[in-house]
Amino acid sequence: MMLVDELGPSMRRVARMYVSSDAVTDEVVQEAWLGVVKGLDGFEGRASLRTWIFRILVNTAKTRGQRESRSVPFAALAGDDLDQPTFDPTAFGAPGDPNAGAWSTLPFDWRGMPEERAEGTETLHVIGGAIAMLPPMQAEVIRLRDVLGWSSDEVCNALDLTETNQRVLLHRARTKVRGALEEHFRSVSEA
Repeated sequence: MMLVDELGPSMRRVARMYVSSDAVTDEVVQEAWLGVVKGLDGFEGRASLRTWIFRILVNTAKTRGQRESRSVPFAALAGDDLDQPTFDPTAFGAPGDPNAGAWSTLPFDWRGMPEERAEGTETLHVIGGAIAMLPPMQAEVIRLRDVLGWSSDEVCNALDLTETNQRVLLHRARTKVRGALEEHFRSVSEA
């Protein structure tokens, strides 16, 4: 039960990326747990138990999604900003400038903020809101890596991603969350 309680919410989010409704998501998670119970004797320990469980989940969700005849292109899950720069190009020196390619301004300095404010509930809400606004794959990668503390290998194995793709998704997600925090802290310091 501890595993079900601990992994259940993450499993639902991952499964939802492959199927069309919340009801089907719940069925996929149940099927995955059945697969875990049935296959537990075959678990060889080559990966962590958590990673093994998520591979079963992803395989179950993919199969179910295909069976529904509704597949979501992977690129749609990654977000529609793949051709967009991660940062505003004006944040870097102009071509021909001796500092071209370097930051033209420094990011907003958070160090002057009182520690209580930076660690407060309000900041956590800003982070949670920023993650909720991310495309599904970016949101799940940042949740698994930065919120739940999974390793890069575990995330790649669980979500069936290449190392490069995982790094790109994580970078884009962290950049967007950082931007939301900078905007929040800037508005707080100006108030």
